[in-house]
Amino acid sequence: MSELVVKDNALIQASYTLDLAEQRLILLAIVEARNSGQGITHDSLLKIHASSYAEQFGVNDKTAYTVVKDASKGLFDRYVTYHDKNPKNGKDRSFHCRWVDKIGVEPDSGIVYMRFTSDVVPLITRLESHFTSYEIEKVANLSSSYAIRLYELIIQWRDNGVTQRYKIDDLRQKLGVEPEKYKEMYNFKIRVIDLAIKQINEHTDITVKYEQHKTGRTITAMSFTFKTKAAPKQTAIDDGYIKMTDSQVRTFSSKLARLPELGNNAPSTAGYDDFAKLIADDLRDATKQKKYHKHLSKVGYQSSKSKVK
Repeated sequence: MSELVVKDNALIQASYTLDLAEQRLILLAIVEARNSGQGITHDSLLKIHASSYAEQFGVNDKTAYTVVKDASKGLFDRYVTYHDKNPKNGKDRSFHCRWVDKIGVEPDSGIVYMRFTSDVVPLITRLESHFTSYEIEKVANLSSSYAIRLYELIIQWRDNGVTQRYKIDDLRQKLGVEPEKYKEMYNFKIRVIDLAIKQINEHTDITVKYEQHKTGRTITAMSFTFKTKAAPKQTAIDDGYIKMTDSQVRTFSSKLARLPELGNNAPSTAGYDDFAKLIADDLRDATKQKKYHKHLSKVGYQSSKSKVK
């Protein structure tokens, strides 16, 4: 299932330091809000189930609640620094704001609650041309927070295939490297850049290389070139009617309802659950099911399942 994460490039370019669990919690909160159909406002008290975190990131079910609870507490103390220009005089300025202003826990249900601050909400939610979007599954297997941040920085330049030159100090801040860590260039490259690129190349949809830019003999900047990997071949499904169990209908209708390419087929007032019910009816109908065949392999249906000709 493709779970879309959307962030303002101003936020992606911002300097902040989050650990891996905190980064993942924010990504999951964005996805959960989108899937609920409610969106995100400053009044939104977002609900994140530990089971969703465990499923999305391959974390043990027994430890997932502790992870998300601790991550929410850590996030409560974090802040983001972003930069813009004063609209009145054009001068550069910077702001510090907290990520969240409210957190809560519901231990018996394995749920944590969080509310983004009014400053962060617009950076996450506005869907405009300068936004970067990607599917959470692209970074779900990244175990380094540096890898997630580098991936986000790079895919802003998807149309170019090459990023701008980032000054080393600026790049360190954007990747969330603490000032006292990896001060030597050798350690920064090995512990941060090389590690992040190795994970990105192994686990995401792009392959990345970096170029060092020097002033004299000193490395003062880096840029990144990248290309999108070839899409894996999708499982072919023939035109015959596919006999599904009720459980399969529920599972695949829910997943199909969240495919971006099917979004235009949803009634304007329907949320994901309502749209899934409509798709479920179609999957049970031999004359209507065919239009979903080309999409079923994308959501995990295997052609070896039983079919009725």
